[in-house]
Amino acid sequence: MDDKIKELGKDALTVIAIVTAFLIFCQLFFGLWTPMYVVQSGSMEPHMKIGDIIFVKDSDRVTIETNAQAVLSENSKIKFSGYGDVILYRPNGNKNAIPIIHRAMYYVEAGEPMWEGGPAAPHAGYITKGDNPQTNPLFDQQTMISYNTPIKEEWVIGVSTLKIPYLGKIRLIFS
Repeated sequence: MDDKIKELGKDALTVIAIVTAFLIFCQLFFGLWTPMYVVQSGSMEPHMKIGDIIFVKDSDRVTIETNAQAVLSENSKIKFSGYGDVILYRPNGNKNAIPIIHRAMYYVEAGEPMWEGGPAAPHAGYITKGDNPQTNPLFDQQTMISYNTPIKEEWVIGVSTLKIPYLGKIRLIFS
């Protein structure tokens, strides 16, 4: 009986050590204790699908490149099959809201039109949009996702860096 308790204790310590090492790695590399998010809607299809796990690097550690900047740059790389960074943000800065993962299309200053012929931006921020043309034909700021409200920099959690397809479906089953 003592041997089984010792083995169980060793196994528990091994699991704790692995989880701790993983969390430290995440903090050091991504700048976040929990850098993984599961895609919960089809708004980024076909580039990100429901159930994909997305690794996000803290916004304080990167410079966000918008679609508009990337299109004009010769050095820009295609990210998730499109130009510009895919950002994870909290709508209206609400920490209780489900974060949105959409592409940063361009940045506007306060008072600038949010899109051609659109209303003036109440404050500076990003104009965002999902990649799926069927579900997201408009900018988030033209819909209830972030109606007439650019995404403030402090609302951005981070920039998508890596995708693991479908592994998050397990998480979605339990939520």
